[in-house]
Amino acid sequence: MKTPALFKEYIWLVSTIYRAKAITLAEINERWKCTEMSDGLEMVRATFIRHVHAIEDIFGIIIDCDRKNGYRYYISNERVLREDSVQNWMLSTLSVNNIISESMSIQDRILLEHIPSDGDDLQAVIAAMKDNRLIAITYRRYGSDKDSTFTIAPYCIKLFHRRWYLLGRFEKGGMAVFSFDRVEHLEVLEERFKVDEDFDASKFFDECFGIVVGDGSLPTRIVVRAYGQEPYYMRDLPWHASQREIRHTEDFADFEFRLRPTSDFKAHLLSRGEWVQVMEPQSLADEIVVWHEKAIERYRK
Repeated sequence: MKTPALFKEYIWLVSTIYRAKAITLAEINERWKCTEMSDGLEMVRATFIRHVHAIEDIFGIIIDCDRKNGYRYYISNERVLREDSVQNWMLSTLSVNNIISESMSIQDRILLEHIPSDGDDLQAVIAAMKDNRLIAITYRRYGSDKDSTFTIAPYCIKLFHRRWYLLGRFEKGGMAVFSFDRVEHLEVLEERFKVDEDFDASKFFDECFGIVVGDGSLPTRIVVRAYGQEPYYMRDLPWHASQREIRHTEDFADFEFRLRPTSDFKAHLLSRGEWVQVMEPQSLADEIVVWHEKAIERYRK
């Protein structure tokens, strides 16, 4: 069987088990035979077991069997499908790709967002991360007419608002975030590096809204009041992992965050216009007011 067809089966199997929470092989086959992939035939146990092993190897998703509950299969590490994990992103992306590939007759009615990034650079950085090799990048910052060259250890990559970013550690210490679309040239070096034992990529960005990390702001409790339809959007697509709804009325809902009030978070607050209001801390609210006033002044000119 060709690889694309296998991937479709893997994705279908994970989705089926995840939605069912716990399901027997017989129940899986009842649903499997209703798909076009099956040609009306059952998935034999040997094939099912091979798929389970392949899914763990490729996606890191573990399918276990609860023998005490009627030999029902379940995803034992299902948290990875609820978090901003590689497994979740990969599975979602491949699922959408499969749906689109089967809908080419209406491709002109399926509109996607472009992610500006050189795939070769992304592939090279991932390879360097796997081999713990230093990279040399030639980089041009926004507003600069000159390139700068850095030798860095690639620690992690992050996708944020349709852009890929690289977190790198300099040879003399210190971290910085680079946007892939501003990299002029990239070279993987022979020299190797060792990742700090206590480094955790998720924790590094845990208190950040996006990718701004070095502006000196400290994590703080922030309360945002949302009006109109905005509470529904925020409930469906939380702004940050720390988001928690603490109050709601017919007119508004209050959401609490624990993060650093970085420039990208402030920009997001501004982008929501009249639909959100910073309630705490007052210093952040005052700053947002100033930003709004400057914008109004520009429009009046």
